[in-house]
Amino acid sequence: MRGLVIILLATLVLSSGQAQASPPSDTSTADLQKKAAQGVAEAQTNLGLLYYDGRGVPKDYTKARGWFEKAAAQGHADAQYNLGMLYDFEKGVPQNFPTAKRWYEQAAMQGHAGAQNNLGALYEFGHGVKQDSVRAYMWYNIAASLSTDDLQKDVATENRDEIAGDMTSAQISEAKRLTSQCRTRKFKDC
Repeated sequence: MRGLVIILLATLVLSSGQAQASPPSDTSTADLQKKAAQGVAEAQTNLGLLYYDGRGVPKDYTKARGWFEKAAAQGHADAQYNLGMLYDFEKGVPQNFPTAKRWYEQAAMQGHAGAQNNLGALYEFGHGVKQDSVRAYMWYNIAASLSTDDLQKDVATENRDEIAGDMTSAQISEAKRLTSQCRTRKFKDC
């Protein structure tokens, strides 16, 4: 049941675009397309979201992925996170947990709380990585402490607290130590 809740929440977050940069309401699709073609990463990410959702353009996961990839290549954290979501939840691409992890890590290193939470889920369930409750707790803890979005913070906190119920006090202490170490290193080599 817990896995289903995480999957449903993640799917809703991506499909609504609410956790990502959402196109300003006063920006037309034509303006976004022009800026995206000029290489503006935020516009590329927002245009990808429009294609993903089919808002103002025909729904097209391939085009969404293409725009996310262009923005991600420029280091745009929301685009990297969105690519992770596509591969994690098999949206227009074959499910590929190692590829999802790679994109989540890139976004997480920039402080993207959604990516940090989803890394926690990969470690909790052993998707594309060896199952590791300590690492899962660490990523959930980081996401809970850094998220500025109330829903994301609540989800990460709930995930952290729930997995803690299955851990020993030594494991929790180690996870907290790793959390501190990871934050000190600015999320590199976590």
